[in-house]
Amino acid sequence: MLRSHVSRSSVVAARKPVSATPATEIAIQFATGRKGVPGPVLLRRWADAAVRQIPVTKQLRRPLRAGSAVSIRVVGAAESKRLNAAWRGKDKPTNVLSFPSGLTRTPQLAASDPYPLGDLVICAPVVAREAREQGKMPHAHWAHMVVHGVLHLLGYDHEIDQDAGVMEAREVNLLATFGYPNPYA
Repeated sequence: MLRSHVSRSSVVAARKPVSATPATEIAIQFATGRKGVPGPVLLRRWADAAVRQIPVTKQLRRPLRAGSAVSIRVVGAAESKRLNAAWRGKDKPTNVLSFPSGLTRTPQLAASDPYPLGDLVICAPVVAREAREQGKMPHAHWAHMVVHGVLHLLGYDHEIDQDAGVMEAREVNLLATFGYPNPYA
């Protein structure tokens, strides 16, 4: 999982189960100002819904065992730009980065331990700018970024048109459960 230096004051909540079946541990970190950023309850709700609605990871081709663990770090433009340059070779901030755990077998985990899916890094200023420019409700765009990122952690991608269609359909369906419009319309 993504390692970063985070002061205790910037970690709002850590590893709080969202639902009993399956348990999803979702750690939330705020490393930037929180103006216009949804709170931990909404971020967890959106991430948990994506994990629960898509209970089989594409990499594992099997159901998650006792649940899963995801961390979401909300950052500013400088941190997003640094990570995007380091991991994707793109020297600019981006809306969401997904860092899958890469685990395919976890013999060190007990059957009841949550499966670590990975980490999301979401850039607050980029998400806010995109929502404004695209005329989207800010919370709808935030929900989309969380769901989109979690689907990447589950092995979904959009590099090939056919894969993009599958991923986008899952996003649209999940967002509709929250009353949000199709982000691709």
